[in-house]
Amino acid sequence: MTLVVIMGQASQEVGDTVLSPFSGHSRRVNRTERLYAIAEELRSAGPAGRTGTWLAQRLEVSTRTIKRDMTALLQAGLPLWAQAGPGGGYVLDAATLPPLNITAAEAAAIAVALAALPALPFAVDGRSALSKVLAAMPAAEQERAEAIAGRLWLRAPEQTPRPAVARVLDEAVRRRQVVVLHYTGGAGDVTERAVEPVALAATSGHWFLLAWCRLRRGPRWFRTDRITSAHLSPERAPEHDAATLFGTPPDDARPVTLR
Repeated sequence: MTLVVIMGQASQEVGDTVLSPFSGHSRRVNRTERLYAIAEELRSAGPAGRTGTWLAQRLEVSTRTIKRDMTALLQAGLPLWAQAGPGGGYVLDAATLPPLNITAAEAAAIAVALAALPALPFAVDGRSALSKVLAAMPAAEQERAEAIAGRLWLRAPEQTPRPAVARVLDEAVRRRQVVVLHYTGGAGDVTERAVEPVALAATSGHWFLLAWCRLRRGPRWFRTDRITSAHLSPERAPEHDAATLFGTPPDDARPVTLR
């Protein structure tokens, strides 16, 4: 039996293993990895918490095993408490936790996502987030992250908008502000459009701004690489429902979810 650290606290490692739910194939993980996984699931769930049954199904173990793991985490000093009543479960007091520990593989995954989609909405913010993650990592983990990323070669699939245009579109969508575009149509004609932004979508190898066009008086898909300039206006745009204006999203472009 070996003494290990769980979320900055001491715990005990034992030999039982389970199938990992975090990969596309069955992989044996030890109890230490499972305890980390439980802590991260509870952290991501926030005040809503997770039931023992949910955790057992997620981690492919019995509810009895989850109860034993919870006891181990409590003994290790993790700030857990039980939520009574129907649907009650375990809640992690995230306010008292130390900062997240990011692994080399997790940092490399963020870098790959940013490199794979250079026109990604909020890409500047994404690079800023990656810089903060790397700055908080130990030097050895930074080196491991760079080594992992260096073994991943990829080709950017879509044409990118001008950086200045991309930033304005990001802000227009985030703030819901009317934006004025100079747009080059398929026939090469350039028009000035005041548009009310609704969403950004990647489909068919391109990024598009979905917006209500005041010039055409209807919803339009604007290819971002055809926008030669974009300027935010001080006017707040009306709130539009994307599904009402544009219908069902394309099969290759679904809304992003955080969980």
